[in-house]
Amino acid sequence: MGPSKSLRKSFLALFILLLNLRITGSSDSSLGYNGDERDALYALRAAFNNPFLNKNWTSIHCYMDEPPRWYGIQCNNGRVTGIVLEGMELKGMISFDALIHFSELSILSFKNNALQGRIMNFSSNQKLARIDLSGNKFHCPISESLLSLALLASLQLQNNNLTGEIPEFKQSTLISFNVSNNNISGPIPLKQTFQLFGRESYLGNPGLCGPPTHKSCGNSSFQESASNSLSSSNPSGNADNSTEKSKNPSNSGFRILSLLFSVVALHAVIFLCILSYKKAKKLKRFMNQENSREEEAENEKEEKSEVVESGRFVERGKDRGKLIFLAKGGGFKLSDLLKASPEEIGKGVFGNTYKAILDDGKALVVKILRDLKPMTRKEFTRQLQLLAYQKHPNLISPLACFFSKQQKLLIYRHAEKGNLFDRIHGGRGSKERVPFRWNSRLSAALGVARALHYLNVNSNSRPNVIVPHGNLKSSNVLLNQDDTVLVSDYGLSSLIALPIAVKSMVCFKSPEYQTTQLICEKTDVWSYGCLLLELLTGRVCANGAPPGVHGVDLCSWVRWAVREEWTAEIFDSEFRKEKRLSDGMYKLLLIAIQCSDRSPDRRPEMADIVYQIEYIKVVDDCEDDSVTSHDDIVQSSW
Repeated sequence: MGPSKSLRKSFLALFILLLNLRITGSSDSSLGYNGDERDALYALRAAFNNPFLNKNWTSIHCYMDEPPRWYGIQCNNGRVTGIVLEGMELKGMISFDALIHFSELSILSFKNNALQGRIMNFSSNQKLARIDLSGNKFHCPISESLLSLALLASLQLQNNNLTGEIPEFKQSTLISFNVSNNNISGPIPLKQTFQLFGRESYLGNPGLCGPPTHKSCGNSSFQESASNSLSSSNPSGNADNSTEKSKNPSNSGFRILSLLFSVVALHAVIFLCILSYKKAKKLKRFMNQENSREEEAENEKEEKSEVVESGRFVERGKDRGKLIFLAKGGGFKLSDLLKASPEEIGKGVFGNTYKAILDDGKALVVKILRDLKPMTRKEFTRQLQLLAYQKHPNLISPLACFFSKQQKLLIYRHAEKGNLFDRIHGGRGSKERVPFRWNSRLSAALGVARALHYLNVNSNSRPNVIVPHGNLKSSNVLLNQDDTVLVSDYGLSSLIALPIAVKSMVCFKSPEYQTTQLICEKTDVWSYGCLLLELLTGRVCANGAPPGVHGVDLCSWVRWAVREEWTAEIFDSEFRKEKRLSDGMYKLLLIAIQCSDRSPDRRPEMADIVYQIEYIKVVDDCEDDSVTSHDDIVQSSW
């Protein structure tokens, strides 16, 4: 009995173990993410051994329809669709089969790093459309697996150490291609697609020949003909040559010597050209390394001299560096900021914001930026100077900035009455609440429209900014002492890392980005329409809700209310019955509906919006309390 009982216990333990293994193996799919992809990302993380990724790439990377949780990872329905890790100084060697588990991958970019090894196997990534491996140290020939990618549209392989010949890509979808500055050799394929890319796609490959470059591939043909000529001079050749050689041996010997001399001279010229090019490339690489060392030394010097802790500067060492003023007459020094006690006034997706009151009573706002693109101090300052250059009564430009290896700061003048989000929603139901009347809301709508129109007109002066604003929402609209609206945080898309921007910035939540992955100037018009709906309804808009605040899809809700002929119920009760429900309220509602149209082509221009709002009349306090229904006006115009 003893052994059989022990045997039953063993079988039971084995059954429980197998059941646990089965449950564990299926848990990933039940949680809405792919375990094989996660393990493959962990393998990439180990190969990179990057401190930032080691800290950020933990737990679940993609979960159902939620935004991606890992830096540089793009997701859809719990699957990885994009890996974008650019300019992060990543090093190491990626496994040849590192990407075999990413069957939904459509975008891959390791641009401007220091990765080594041969190019990965893409045979399992049939949805890949854009690949950018430029600015690394990949070697060996171009992977033949790229030929199987039927959707490939862009392939960027420049500035590596690739060898071999260019494969004959047959994809008609390929519209962008670059293999410049490698060690690729042989003729460029004569297919029309490769001829249309231009010479700049092939420069810096000494062994590469044929159109569209100016280097002819006739040299190799010449060498073959020379070899044939030498072999034909052998007595075992045809009778005519043998006869000619016997008749005039001196002429035949002279021809052979001339031919040999020409071949040797040609090889010597090619060798000197290659040697000269390699020396020039080596010198350029050396100069770049020296510049990088100087920049790193300067950054390290700044980092040792000053850091930011808990939202304030802390002095370390004698050399504290300097603030970089973006506008004349800043009127304060770094030492003044060091003395000020910071007061936290906001927590945004790109960093916390602090109020600092100087000894002279001047109030400043210090915004600590995080999740920025990798950039040098000069690049950082140059981008902010482009933003500070914009001057308009309804814009608030940065006064100064601060850059160190660990901290990047923006410094603004303080707006006394806070932001529009708090003015609309703050203190609802309390006795201290000051009602936000219709005339004030109309004034705010006009001020924001004028600021956006100005940015729209002057966007050509800021070529590195994708859209004029990019993150328009009520919390980024400030109120001055005299209730003048000041639009802030414009153009930050030029600074923020793309995966973070896609997750957090309003422009990337627009209908056009959700469907086409593109944004345009009309995207700001859509954001402005959402802001108008928030002003009119008094409800929090989901597109611009602060972290931790639940919002409503106002665009859909308002359209539903209009269809149900509940238009009067749309307006905020705080001003809905003050004196008279003005025609202007309905006119502004129509503008908001047009601006928030799902199709960018059907949205009005900012110039037209400003013109229409300027002609909306304010409500006269002497008018009566009658309320008029305008459902028919909205329905007919919508």
